[in-house]
Amino acid sequence: MSAVDKAFHGLRHMIATGRLSAGGRIPPEGELCEELGVSRGSLREAVRMLAALGVIEPRHGSGTYVSQLRPEDIIGSLSLTLELLPLSGLLEVYEIRRVLESHVAAQAAARSTPETVRELFALIEAMDATDDPTEASDLDHRFHAAIATAAGNPALGSLLSVFRARSRKYQIFTLPEGEQMRRKSDEDHRVLATAIADRDPRAAAGAAEAHVAQTERWLRAFMPPMEEDSPA
Repeated sequence: MSAVDKAFHGLRHMIATGRLSAGGRIPPEGELCEELGVSRGSLREAVRMLAALGVIEPRHGSGTYVSQLRPEDIIGSLSLTLELLPLSGLLEVYEIRRVLESHVAAQAAARSTPETVRELFALIEAMDATDDPTEASDLDHRFHAAIATAAGNPALGSLLSVFRARSRKYQIFTLPEGEQMRRKSDEDHRVLATAIADRDPRAAAGAAEAHVAQTERWLRAFMPPMEEDSPA
């Protein structure tokens, strides 16, 4: 095990066991280096790694602190690795996404409010009105994010956002068949939003699962190249 790994796992253990609590300031460098048996350089690199994962927050002029360790923030850091998945790997993730999007849609339907319904249909109208694939992709993301927010579980919403961010790198609507696929996608959105408006969890779950499964089938069929400039 390298010195950096030793520092990384040492700090991680302190946080996992509660010795360093959420929001608390970590001990001075010298004290940690002595306890962990590593150099200051190795410790600083470990701190940078944990900061990238949303676990530690260096604050200029104040010190270094453990983050609030909110589940949605920690889960959001999965984007660092999921962004590396090729399309073949992403398609494996779609099985998980189908289950989670279905659950989230059911929860959103059970907790549906007039405000949520208005937002969903406004986003659908905006998707219908745009010819810009990038804008349509952004609106699609906002539509699904609004459903996740309505479901009331920030951690689950964060996980699905990570999945969708990688999916958006593959812009199927820019393909020659894209316009037809986009019309089908927009129809799916209306079915899903209507089920949520009707407060029908079963119909919403089925609509969400079918919508994600359809996108997966398109990706498998067309295997589009990754769009480097697509927004995450």
